[in-house]
Amino acid sequence: MENMRKLAVIFPGVGYHTDKPLLYYSKKIAAQNGYEIREVPYGNFPQGVKGSKEKMEEAFFSAVKQAEEILKDVDFSGYGDILFLSKSVGTAVASAYAGKHGLNTRNIYYTPVEASFQFMKQPGIAFTGTEDSWVDWHVVQDGCGKGGFPLHIIRGADHSLETGNVAEDLENLQDIMKITREYIRGR
Repeated sequence: MENMRKLAVIFPGVGYHTDKPLLYYSKKIAAQNGYEIREVPYGNFPQGVKGSKEKMEEAFFSAVKQAEEILKDVDFSGYGDILFLSKSVGTAVASAYAGKHGLNTRNIYYTPVEASFQFMKQPGIAFTGTEDSWVDWHVVQDGCGKGGFPLHIIRGADHSLETGNVAEDLENLQDIMKITREYIRGR
């Protein structure tokens, strides 16, 4: 009989922890759909990561090392469905982790950074904003196109997929979570 246990692993971004809207609600949707939830609360990143390739690499390698330690006791072979929910640099960390450990994962990539695309080999969907100051949305569009990832572009949204207009942000969040829910249930 196929293993029907399901696991969702949450990989946050730099300064975007798992209790911020995108990860908070996607985590709740995963739990409501029978996924066990495992968070990867890495931190202690260098200051000034945004705009610094060196500090971004330092943050990435630090997060990968911390993820290895946090997830060392997880027996991934015990799950028939592994879902990685990731944000920003977490998209690179999740993808690198899956690749290193030979895991078959499904992924929701919230605002992937440019470096993520070298690691993104597992299937998934992605979201980006046209006003993201961490990465030009055209770079994300190109990376997703080359990798075969359906991309959802939020017009006027920043790296948190927010526009600054609360009513618009709530509508966008509702749409993002509807797409997220459909992807999570799509297996």
